[in-house]
Amino acid sequence: MSLSQSPLFALGASRIRTFLREPGAVFWTFGFPLLITVALGIAFRNQGPGRFPVALVEGPGAEGLAVELAHDPAIAARVSSAAEAAQLLRTGGVLVVVSLGGEGAGRAGEVVYTFDPSRPDAPAARRALDDHLQRRSGRRDVLLTRDRVTVVQGARYVDWLVPGLLGMQLLSGALWGTAWNIVTARQRKLLKRLAATPMRRGHYLLSFRLAGLVFVPVQTIVLFVFARLTFGVVIHGSWLAVLVLALLASWSFAGLGLLCAARAENTETANGLINLVTMPMFVLSGVFFSSARFPALVQPAIRLLPLSAFNEALRHVVNDGASLFSQALPIAVLVAWGVTSSVVALRLFRWT
Repeated sequence: MSLSQSPLFALGASRIRTFLREPGAVFWTFGFPLLITVALGIAFRNQGPGRFPVALVEGPGAEGLAVELAHDPAIAARVSSAAEAAQLLRTGGVLVVVSLGGEGAGRAGEVVYTFDPSRPDAPAARRALDDHLQRRSGRRDVLLTRDRVTVVQGARYVDWLVPGLLGMQLLSGALWGTAWNIVTARQRKLLKRLAATPMRRGHYLLSFRLAGLVFVPVQTIVLFVFARLTFGVVIHGSWLAVLVLALLASWSFAGLGLLCAARAENTETANGLINLVTMPMFVLSGVFFSSARFPALVQPAIRLLPLSAFNEALRHVVNDGASLFSQALPIAVLVAWGVTSSVVALRLFRWT
């Protein structure tokens, strides 16, 4: 029997044709990650540090200081009434409110800084403003210093972001492409009819995984070529290692999709299960921000998530030039999730 006459080949080709006939599915698979890359790449592009917004409370010396600070590359100052400054601080319009010996100051000549230390940039803004005022008052720095600015290989936000976007793309595609289609067929009673035909049941389920793998190299190449053309993102490791990791991750994620589809009776249930799997990993696994922000107590559990393992391994290959063999632990996590979820799904799967 030739390959073109194989039932598995026919099922896989059917899955591919069904996907290509859905413009929405094609857009979410290929177009959406590119739009996210552009939006976040522009928002977090390397443009040097921004100017800290501060408010100077109206009073003696406020206008003159505002004129001086207009030439400071680190501070953007505005003069406001006390009430307006408090409102700006509350709504995030400014990081620091400064009182120059007027309202809010305890003694004549005292400068009072009001800020919220829980905001990441507020302490830095306070230090920059205080440094300016101290120099203005005659402070001299006796230690000679010089700044040397450099951009480390793969250290830009967009370099870090793109591998995470590929992981998000592969996870979403594997779960929705597998679980949603299987549950839709079950809800329409098609699954029961297919099971009654001479078709091997294993071929039907395997066709979803094989059809999904066909698009993985295309997704990977399109995303990284686009990122290279728009933001100069470079793969410092091996292209082959990137493709192998992407294929392995898609296969592993498809096991979770099969597990979500094993018992779900309708698309509403499938939708909830898919979101239950994907949303926590989008937050915890470091797609848009580093998972290191979470407490140390939960870090071991986060590293054992399949999306975390893929993002970690891919970032090492892409940004650090690491070899595939050096990523044994993340690869083992992906394999374990793929095998375990598939075995459990096949035991739970029902065709009616």
